[in-house]
Amino acid sequence: MTSADTKRHVETRPHPRPGPDSQSTSQRTWRYAVAGLSASLVGLGLARFSYTPLIPALIAAKWFSASDVVYLGAANLAGYLAGALAARAVANRIGAVRALRAMMLLATLSFFASSAPVSFIWFFAWRFLSGLTGGIIMVLAASVILPHTSPARRGIVGGVIFAGVGLGVAASGTLVPLLLQQGLQQSWYGLGVLSAVLTLASWWNWPAEAKADATPSHHHAKHHHASTATRALLVQYGLNAVALVPHMVFIVDFVARGLGQGIAAGSRYWVLYGLGAIAGPLVTGHLGDRSGFGPALRAAFLIEAAAVLLPTVSTAPLSLIVSSVVVGGFTPGIVPLVLGRIHELVPHSSEQQRATWSHATTSFALFQAAAAYGFSWIYAQTGGDYLVLFGLGGGAVVLALAIDLGLALIVPRRS
Repeated sequence: MTSADTKRHVETRPHPRPGPDSQSTSQRTWRYAVAGLSASLVGLGLARFSYTPLIPALIAAKWFSASDVVYLGAANLAGYLAGALAARAVANRIGAVRALRAMMLLATLSFFASSAPVSFIWFFAWRFLSGLTGGIIMVLAASVILPHTSPARRGIVGGVIFAGVGLGVAASGTLVPLLLQQGLQQSWYGLGVLSAVLTLASWWNWPAEAKADATPSHHHAKHHHASTATRALLVQYGLNAVALVPHMVFIVDFVARGLGQGIAAGSRYWVLYGLGAIAGPLVTGHLGDRSGFGPALRAAFLIEAAAVLLPTVSTAPLSLIVSSVVVGGFTPGIVPLVLGRIHELVPHSSEQQRATWSHATTSFALFQAAAAYGFSWIYAQTGGDYLVLFGLGGGAVVLALAIDLGLALIVPRRS
């Protein structure tokens, strides 16, 4: 055989195809991701967002007064913060996968327990516990799954996990009104049954616990760079939570009463917000995988700032549609970007990644709760000026972007 024949033979040799091992690994990865999606849908999507459309029914059925309903909503936020703080301790005590299964069971139980107005304290306790499940699931779900995921797929897998939040938002605007046609008690039963099915379906699809690994030593300057960037990221994530509050809490009321278009029109924008929330984490996760999570996060802050501020410039239907869909997309869509950025900043220790993500979730919960109460106070003090709230929300995410850009100038990049 001549050298030319040899060359031709090499060039025409078929490329090796993925073997059964790589295919089974890919299948396992997506099975884990769907388990994570189920957990975020139960503990974050349904346990938090399904309560909002039930509020009018709770008041109309005289289960609770209007003021009581507000405090019950706040109980979920308080529980979420407590869950974020307690997640690592719970995981260390019983194991992360067991904790996730237990939280899905507890969230399911909370729906059935809420089907009867035993007392305000009873309801408050279960709303708090439903928030607790969300906080623990938020911290643990991705940190259990991502160590089993190749770095090239972490963004999109994280996006699938937290698409459950968007599905919960969408369900709050579509499924809950359908359930309410059967009655308030039946609505709680329906949510409980759906949660139970998701819990059962995901039960055996979680990965085995990853062994804790030691963090290798690094050069002092590099460690300082990473820790400075990490601390900045925690503040940025909290500011992002502030930016989401105007749409999350006030967009329906802004359209319905502020613009005088009625509740039906306001509800349509909430459905658009939910549709954006389903697609958001998938889009941002894919973007992070393609461009790197640092650049993707900067682009996200810039786009989000424009979308939050858009109602202050124009309240035309097209402007409100774009604003609702984009901000809805970033409500869960920011999560895979921040998670991916943490993996870039803390690349060698899954335990340190889990700790940093726990701190980030706590920062988000604190800033969000403070903004929800603070914006409600500002709204009352300004006589119902919604545009001030959108302006403050946009300013918060502009500040997050400024911190990121400032850090890039102050701390030199190192190879």
